[in-house]
Parts: sequence; structure tokens; C-alpha cells
Amino acid sequence: MTVVKPDPSSFDLESVEWTVSSHSGGSGNCVRVGVQGGYVLVGDSQNPDRLPHVYTPSEAKAWLEGAKDGEFDFVFNL
Repeated sequence: MTVVKPDPSSFDLESVEWTVSSHSGGSGNCVRVGVQGGYVLVGDSQNPDRLPHVYTPSEAKAWLEGAKDGEFDFVFNL
């Protein structure tokens, strides 16, 4: 079953309480995460005018658990 997620522009992004990764370190790798309307929003904190990616909680959990297990470490070899 395919979930049709809302368009990122439909969210009130000004009211989202964003959390910025402590690993961003001011080097331009600025990731922020927020929750609104039952969805997880992932965006670029240096470019807040760019729309965030929208994920369901189960999608976000699957990605985070995979990252914790090292399943995506291949991206560090680019």
C-alpha cells in the first residue's frame, strides 16, 4: 500500500519546533528535524526556505534504525 504524503508546502513550517543535529558543526552540514501533523520533516537548517522532506514515522524509524546498525555507512565512501 502506497501512502500519499502531503506536499511539504502544505505545512506551517514557521510553527515547527526544529531540532538541529549536534553533528552539524557549522561546516555546512546542517540537518534539522521536526514533527508536524503526524509526519517527520527533515530539512536544511542553513537554507530554511527550502522545503523539507516528508516522512511517515515508520519511514523515519526504519531509516534511523538502519543508520544505527551501520546499513548506510557506504555513503561515507563517496
